[in-house]
Amino acid sequence: MSSRALLPRWLTSEHPLPWLFPVTSLLLVFGLYPILYSLWLSFFKRNPATRKEKFMPSYNWEKLFSDDRVWDAIQITFTYAFIALALQLILGLAIALLLDSDKKGYGVLRALMTLPLVVPPAVTGMMFLLMYDSSFGVISNALYSLNLLSPSAPILGTGSTALWGVIVADTWQWTPFMVLIMLAGLRALPKEPFEAAAIDGASSFQSFIFLTLPMMSKIIALAVLIRGIDLFRIFDYVKVMTDSGPGTATETLTAYAGTVYFKSANFPYASTVALGTLILVLLTATLFIKVFKVRF
Repeated sequence: MSSRALLPRWLTSEHPLPWLFPVTSLLLVFGLYPILYSLWLSFFKRNPATRKEKFMPSYNWEKLFSDDRVWDAIQITFTYAFIALALQLILGLAIALLLDSDKKGYGVLRALMTLPLVVPPAVTGMMFLLMYDSSFGVISNALYSLNLLSPSAPILGTGSTALWGVIVADTWQWTPFMVLIMLAGLRALPKEPFEAAAIDGASSFQSFIFLTLPMMSKIIALAVLIRGIDLFRIFDYVKVMTDSGPGTATETLTAYAGTVYFKSANFPYASTVALGTLILVLLTATLFIKVFKVRF
């Protein structure tokens, strides 16, 4: 008897459904079900005194659009995402250009670039929280010695610098992600156009502007889309480093949803804020795809 005959029939079938069933089940349980349950929760009004919920479909959605903290959080989220994305894209492309070489040792450098990605975001936030400490923080003391900041205005304790402090932590951890994507794109570029440009007397800068950037445009757009979606749901760094403070200076949409959920125990409204964030991300991503014609 052959080994094939000993296997269950569904394992020897060429139909794709048995093989797709495990992944589909995981997506339904951990993806679709939480969204549907959050949508169901958003139709209820929670009484904080009795801790009971009453079915009022429009209450939380009306509150969402009239909540000033939501609009402030949207502004902070867009500011955070735009600045962090710009920094990570520029640094990622610049570092990728430096590492795009077959010389000895560059492979090790490319491998070392992945190290920040394996650090949990909460650990990164705690690490930068210690480095920003006004008493013994390395970064703070360096800025104080250069007279760029004053000890009376700590980085994470001042509204004008707290968001920048969180952005720096995010940029340190996720710039290598952009480097890897840019490197993959650069390594896949054909060499013939660059050789022809060099023969014609084009400088390195001209080759970069007129050849590298146009040919990398699709890769850059895809990287911006993926990283931009991830930046919209930022929570770990804000929670660990500032807890949305000082005041609400670093309160993003996901941070506000977490505050409503964990501190106020208003689960229906927290679900509504989370769903609002999801809708905003979908709308922004769809607009980006349409404008820049991103193709997968």
